Amino acid sequence: MMAASAKPRPVAGFAIFTAVMLVAFVGLGIWQLQRRVEKHALIAALDQRLAEAPGALPPPSQWGALTAAHDEFRRVQFQATYDAAPDVMVYSSGSAIRSDISSPGAWAFLPARLSSGEIVVVNAGFVPSAMPDRAQQDRAVAQLITRQPVTLNGYIRFPESAGMLTPAEDRAKRLWFTRDHLAMAQALGWDKVAPFYIDLEAPVPANGIPKPGALEVHLKDDHLQYAITWFALAGAVVIAFAVWWRAQRRASS
Repeated sequence: MMAASAKPRPVAGFAIFTAVMLVAFVGLGIWQLQRRVEKHALIAALDQRLAEAPGALPPPSQWGALTAAHDEFRRVQFQATYDAAPDVMVYSSGSAIRSDISSPGAWAFLPARLSSGEIVVVNAGFVPSAMPDRAQQDRAVAQLITRQPVTLNGYIRFPESAGMLTPAEDRAKRLWFTRDHLAMAQALGWDKVAPFYIDLEAPVPANGIPKPGALEVHLKDDHLQYAITWFALAGAVVIAFAVWWRAQRRASS
């Protein structure tokens, strides 16, 4: 009679819960290991692109086929003439891909015209925060506009998307907070521009401003630590169930 009136213990429910959590944690751990393999492949690809000698800028007929996955950070060399058009300053608190830039300032973006007539936007380099006045910045950029073709070495880059907390651009000051050269071109009437822009590596102006330079890509790689964490949680779930199951058996004996 006592056995018939006793409430059934939730063994099945806890076992199902444990199995679900175990599958979830192990799955997340395996996913992180897969992400780690993909990240290492991406790092190797980017390092290879950065180490290669500059190649020719792809012709305009191929621009539509370029993608960030396959072409970001490709080094290129080409000739262009800077347009006498208003430039844009993109605010920066530092740089994760330029080891020589660690202080606030801005990147100088301006259009450059190829001999075939197409326009490629160029990030001509870093302007330090010591030159906050727009007139000073304009004078620094004006030295680049010689109306003569210049051989430019740089890296193919693709536009960024603004985040939820990114401030809106100040068009009156021509100040942006996102590297979206397509939006700059539309706002300032740069005509139709290439779907990518160029992070300039060389040449360096005589006074060093704007300051171009070599890029170094450092991607965060914490996937192994995350995988270990998920696997450890899976182990903890199994241990917790084993301890609980043992306690239940002792209570019922």
